[in-house]
Amino acid sequence: MTDRDDQKGEGQATGGTAPLSGASTEARIEALEAELQAAREEARRNQERWQRERADLENLKKRAAREQSETVKFANEAILKDLLPVVDNLERAVEHARGGGNGQPLLEGVALVLKTLLEVLERHGVRRVETRGTRFDPAHHEAMAHVETVEHEPNAVIEEHQAGYRLSERLLRPALVTVAKAPGPKEPEPDANLAKGKGHG
Repeated sequence: MTDRDDQKGEGQATGGTAPLSGASTEARIEALEAELQAAREEARRNQERWQRERADLENLKKRAAREQSETVKFANEAILKDLLPVVDNLERAVEHARGGGNGQPLLEGVALVLKTLLEVLERHGVRRVETRGTRFDPAHHEAMAHVETVEHEPNAVIEEHQAGYRLSERLLRPALVTVAKAPGPKEPEPDANLAKGKGHG
């Protein structure tokens, strides 16, 4: 084999490598473009999903705000509905009173209204604060006066001026009461003879 044949062989070998290298680069570019297209498509889908979820979240917030507003607006609906029979009984009592008589129908009507009203309050968790026969409790009672007495133990509630009420365990208003206290030491009475002596002096 001559040098020329060797050079020819080398040229053929070199010429055969170049096309393969170019094809490989094009294939890599196509693969990268495909990956880029796939990434763009995934980003688009993610964007659309994020926008949908954001819209759902906004709708959820609006619905929750609307429901909260409705709850606040109609929070007292149940108790107000229960109070309507109290109004009915009051109207009947007034009508009976207008009919004249000795006032007994009016008294009975007002007593019925009070009974119904207390039942309504109790159904909604409102309880009257106990007073008479109990010890003074600053958490539920407010002392309007203290009275010295030996008939009751010190710090005992002996009179209620205005009822107090609780809503479950929360105090709506304290009961206004009079509280017993122990009598203080008596002042010594003046000596009659001493007083007379002073008079003669």
